[in-house]
Amino acid sequence: MSLYYVQKLLYNLNRDARVRQRHADDFGDLLKEYDLSEEERRALVDGDIGLLYVMGVNGQILMHYAALLGYPWDDYIKSMREGLAKHGPVRHGLYLTTDGRGAV
Repeated sequence: MSLYYVQKLLYNLNRDARVRQRHADDFGDLLKEYDLSEEERRALVDGDIGLLYVMGVNGQILMHYAALLGYPWDDYIKSMREGLAKHGPVRHGLYLTTDGRGAV
């Protein structure tokens, strides 16, 4: 798993208009610049906020990606909860909890 690269990509999308334009123009080409697993690549391309959350993506970074994709706030929170139900507990990162359920 390359959580660092997923978060780096999302950080760059949040901060750099040129990266956002590349996301809009040819996301597949942009993804080649990051060392991602196939599951990470698929979650990003599909806009699967729940899976990205379960992978351990920081919520501060993830909420901006969700906004870029057009998610209203309530749908963003709902997507994270659905991700826990569908994909299991948070795997890595800040939201990993001792109860194994995640922080939402």
